[in-house]
Amino acid sequence: MHIIDGTTPASGLRLALVVSKYNDFVTDRLQAGAVAGLHHAGIPAERIVVVRVPGAFEIPTAARQTALSGRFDAVVCLGCLIKGATPHFDFIAAAVAHGLVSAAAETGVPMTFGVLTTNSAEEALERAVDGPSNKGWEAAIAALEMATVARALHPGASR
Repeated sequence: MHIIDGTTPASGLRLALVVSKYNDFVTDRLQAGAVAGLHHAGIPAERIVVVRVPGAFEIPTAARQTALSGRFDAVVCLGCLIKGATPHFDFIAAAVAHGLVSAAAETGVPMTFGVLTTNSAEEALERAVDGPSNKGWEAAIAALEMATVARALHPGASR
């Protein structure tokens, strides 16, 4: 039996982080967590590109364009939606989730969902702490694992 689980070394991979500027008091921390996680996994800074977008709604379009560039093995998507008094939160959260699923399916490039959907700023900040429990870190490590799975399944393909 042969098991492919994404734990093989991630050397040589190139990652993009698509990061929303909206709620940057949280997304900057998510970005820092993702970069820290990638560095911890052995990915050097020169193999990481950050693409900043205005808000969470723009993440799927940028992630799709980033994937279509052919320059990256995976895309880490980071944003922060904080629930307010209107249904706007629900529409944006659903649109981003569906958009990322569609973009990943269309391009074949792994994309991870590091978009927080919280009830308050406090909840968001709790998920953007330093270290491995940072949701940006978690999304980055998931992206590495998915990229190594893709590499194992398609060893001749390169981006």
